[in-house]
Amino acid sequence: MTAGATYSSIATYTVPSATASYTFTSIPSTYTDLVLIANGSTAAASNINIRVGNGSIDATTTYSQTVFNGNGTSPSSTRYLTQNQYQVSNEDAYWDTTVSGLLIINFQNYSNTSTYKTMISRANKSSLGLSASVGMWRSTSAINQIFFGGSSQNLAAGTTLTLYGIAAA
Repeated sequence: MTAGATYSSIATYTVPSATASYTFTSIPSTYTDLVLIANGSTAAASNINIRVGNGSIDATTTYSQTVFNGNGTSPSSTRYLTQNQYQVSNEDAYWDTTVSGLLIINFQNYSNTSTYKTMISRANKSSLGLSASVGMWRSTSAINQIFFGGSSQNLAAGTTLTLYGIAAA
């Protein structure tokens, strides 16, 4: 007996022209976890941030995270508490106009209404390094919206964002 598909594509968005952000809405609660894969760049060096919500995007200080960075010579780690977003890419693995960056963000138990939501991300940019992070949205609400945007710059045309649902095992 063969196993069924694990990843199901929920939505894909390709940025047609420079835009500050994109928000996935009406995310179904029929999966165990979500994975957002982003490949692209920004108009200038920029952090990439995630905000989530249920019915509306939460921009309050309900996010926290631990970040690990490496560039081949200077590893570092940082802890952030009570933030108004989850920063998935920073100074060691940010996006800019010269080289596309790849981001993979996992949203664990996104539809569970009895636990806080855990997010795990990895940002790669060959010329700068790697950033890995674990974050939390301190809410028991199910996630049905995800905001993806640059901290100060527009997402460049051609940037692709694909949201997948992972079926229950």
